Amino acid sequence: MRIDLHAHSRASDGTDAPAELVAAAAAAGLDVLGLTDHDTAAGWDEAAQAAEQHGLALVRGIEISARHRGRGAHLLAYLPDPDHPPLVAQLARILEGRRDRLPQTLARLQGLGIAIDADDVHAANDDAVAPGRPHVADALVRLGVVADRYEAFARFLNPGRPAYVERYAARLTDVLALVREAGGVSVLAHAWGRRREEVPDAEDLAGLAAAGLTGLEVDHQEHDPGQRARLRAIARDLDLVVTGSSDHHGTGKVDHDLGCNTTDPAEYERLMALAAEAARVAGRGAERPADAASRRAR
Repeated sequence: MRIDLHAHSRASDGTDAPAELVAAAAAAGLDVLGLTDHDTAAGWDEAAQAAEQHGLALVRGIEISARHRGRGAHLLAYLPDPDHPPLVAQLARILEGRRDRLPQTLARLQGLGIAIDADDVHAANDDAVAPGRPHVADALVRLGVVADRYEAFARFLNPGRPAYVERYAARLTDVLALVREAGGVSVLAHAWGRRREEVPDAEDLAGLAAAGLTGLEVDHQEHDPGQRARLRAIARDLDLVVTGSSDHHGTGKVDHDLGCNTTDPAEYERLMALAAEAARVAGRGAERPADAASRRAR
């Protein structure tokens, strides 16, 4: 069984519609796909219909933008109740932060002599719930300013670059509590990705585990073999679920093909069992997407 628990559609910053993403996952030989768009569940229904057609198990997720100790952090929330009012309110605030940042980012790019406006950004992807830096990057590609997203981030959009603008992100420990209250489970995405320092360290991860963290995304393209080994050892010591995934964004990211990293079936079953228990504690119904996904994947 091949399981990829982290992928994005056009509902956030991927380049495929949710149904197209599911079809691509099936074509890539995946049995289970996690749809984890940034800060939204908008693609779930379309993806679920496509998953039924392709005989693929869909795990509904959200990659929630957070901050921890002054750094950005991304939390993969699996199978939370998308209508849980406090979670809905927090996601709305995060998405508002994305929208509010766009005009400031565009103003900075215009100040650099680049002719770009909001229409250019929306033309790059008008399906996204809220425009983000990847959509600005795509607009810069379409305008011929840069060759690809990587160049756009490196030259303009990464922290410290001339068009970078801070935005609101929730405190990570608060998000952990919200996901638990919504009957879901949480996995810290690419914890050491894009960083020279291995932060959060083992002690900090232990604190997050005590605060409700369920697992660590260990096998990710931004983790080298040594980092994967160290993260796997930390997860073992803390009894955290270990996941692996592509973090696929369609053509928006190279070297993140669907299924390039996968989750061990035993770890997946453990994650689904913990999700079912989280739903029970939260008072949600017994029949859950996790149950259906698990049955279809067997």
